[in-house]
Amino acid sequence: MAVEGGMKCVKYLVFIFNLLFWFCGIALIALGIYVQIHLNSSLIIKNASSSGPAIVLIAVGVVIFFISFFGCCGAAKENYCMVTTFAVLLALVFLVEVAAAIAGYIFRDKVQDAFKDAFVDGMGKYNTSAEVMRGIDDLQREFKCCGAANYTDWKSYAPYKDRTDVPDSCCVTFSVGCGKNISNIYTTGCAGSIDSWFRTNVGIVAGVALGIAFFELLGVIFACCLMKGIRSGYEVM
Repeated sequence: MAVEGGMKCVKYLVFIFNLLFWFCGIALIALGIYVQIHLNSSLIIKNASSSGPAIVLIAVGVVIFFISFFGCCGAAKENYCMVTTFAVLLALVFLVEVAAAIAGYIFRDKVQDAFKDAFVDGMGKYNTSAEVMRGIDDLQREFKCCGAANYTDWKSYAPYKDRTDVPDSCCVTFSVGCGKNISNIYTTGCAGSIDSWFRTNVGIVAGVALGIAFFELLGVIFACCLMKGIRSGYEVM
């Protein structure tokens, strides 16, 4: 039974919205990967608190990507069961995003502590693991920082323990052995620099998430309208 009258418009709107959800899913996956790459340059930041936001973005993106399948097929075939599945799953994703946003706001002040703990752990392994060394160096160069709280942190870790020099990746102008020149290094700690970067970019992430959430809510509403139209059609039969 074809959906009659205005329900045809709703049907096409649901289909179009699902195309948008498909792109939104890809956008969230890409955004999550981007955040994860910048917060987890190598293996040094394994803390769940610091990697959590990126993992949530990627997971939600993947879920939305697959949910759009039910919406597209359900709208195209006017299948009540598939449209219902789509509406329920999309509503659940919407609620998860709202819960994640609230949790992120509540625990926003703990982000820097998570970064600091992970970075300190990496500094302790700097002299024992080439991968950790590379990761620490990449972060210090990327965020123009030195140490966890500041450059003096390196005095507590090998091979710079009780010395005045720091890794060459701390240098403003790089050259081999430049870490011995304290006037040529970044003095800001990496925990603070990474946290500042996170806070600067969280507005972009929040804006994207709110935009996607708005489309999700509209999608649920249109799906419910389509469900009602399909059910009415079956009842007429």
